[in-house]
Amino acid sequence: MGTFAYFPQTEEDIRRMLDKIGAGSIDDLYSDVPADFIHKGGYDLPRAKSEQEVREFFESLAALNPKLKVYVGQGAYDHYVPAVIPYITSRSEFLTAYTPYQCEISQGTLRYIFEWPSIICSRTGLGVARASMYDGPTAAAEAVRMCVASTRRRNTVVVSSALLPSVLQTVRTYVKFSGIRLVESSDVAKAAGEAGADLAGVVVPSINRFGIVEDHTGLSDAVHSLGALLVEYCDPSALAVVKSPAEWGADIAVGEGQSLGIPLCFGGPYVGFMACRQEYMRKLPGRIVGQSTDASGKRCFVLTLQAREQHIRRDKATSNICSNESLMALWCTVYLSIMGKEGMKKLNALCHSASHYLHDALLSTGRFEDPFPGRTFLKEFCLKPLVPVGVLQAALLEAGYFAALQTEEGYVTFCCTEKARREELDDIVRIAKSI
Repeated sequence: MGTFAYFPQTEEDIRRMLDKIGAGSIDDLYSDVPADFIHKGGYDLPRAKSEQEVREFFESLAALNPKLKVYVGQGAYDHYVPAVIPYITSRSEFLTAYTPYQCEISQGTLRYIFEWPSIICSRTGLGVARASMYDGPTAAAEAVRMCVASTRRRNTVVVSSALLPSVLQTVRTYVKFSGIRLVESSDVAKAAGEAGADLAGVVVPSINRFGIVEDHTGLSDAVHSLGALLVEYCDPSALAVVKSPAEWGADIAVGEGQSLGIPLCFGGPYVGFMACRQEYMRKLPGRIVGQSTDASGKRCFVLTLQAREQHIRRDKATSNICSNESLMALWCTVYLSIMGKEGMKKLNALCHSASHYLHDALLSTGRFEDPFPGRTFLKEFCLKPLVPVGVLQAALLEAGYFAALQTEEGYVTFCCTEKARREELDDIVRIAKSI
């Protein structure tokens, strides 16, 4: 054992454990492992490095990643991250114990798990929200199950085919093992009517996968007349300027919080949100944090309404997810607190201006057609390319742009956030025109 000084067990510890199980040696313990699978000889490990050397090593690895300017959305948006957020989220009053069950020592954690749903309620217009979820697609899948749990003896859920592919794929996986009948349709109102008395819910996007802001006029009345629930999948960043789920008559709102200042990082970590009307609160999966006062009359926070979770209800639970993306929820809460309502409106105005400029300029090149003329979009849009998509993508990539992501219909998508610069937009147009 002298070679492995970092092992916590002493020679005596190991001897006593081997004696207890009746093994003569470590080799005897692994005697059932084929000899070909047992490593013999030393390990080709590098020498120990100083802190500076370790930093330089990982910086050299990071430098191998291409530094592209992102002009693609599809559920992940390259918004600016205010520098103060990492500082605030690392403060000790928030970095309390992992589990919030011991409220007397977890007030920092409980506070932002309280503030995050409070902000979500103000954005969605709905009465109650739960602690954060893994991501938006998972939240949508949980909403599908919640519809079935809330309507009783109904088993059909209609989902819009215009939802993001990642959302549809996750929902399909969930329902496959839940016995729920899933109907995907481009005409949800018609599909809902055909489901009739077995309809539990309808899931639609606020902004669909083509970037179009959808009009849900009359949909909630049609869904509610069938005794079902309406779920809206939202981009929370856009809720500063588009109609809220409550204004559309939705019963449940879900979505992905990445657009609230979480940097792009190879697909994660993300954070989902879920809110509902107050009458469905007891079917809402996961944790709800409430505000109270302690024995000294001071403001404090406690967990409430946990009985739906797996550690209590087990197989009868609405959901078997107990964890939440706590740090990301804190990150988004700080972001929204810094930006404020007016800041979010200004951000959306910048996105709108840049995306419409790029949209019109690309059409003027004659290399594209608009498959959705006259439709309202905010920061993301689709065009039908009249040039080979592979050639277009390669030219953009060579110039340092990640753009023109192809959809299953053969369209290409572009997205502009407040980080878009006019000279970059003009450069993208120049490249497209040269194809």
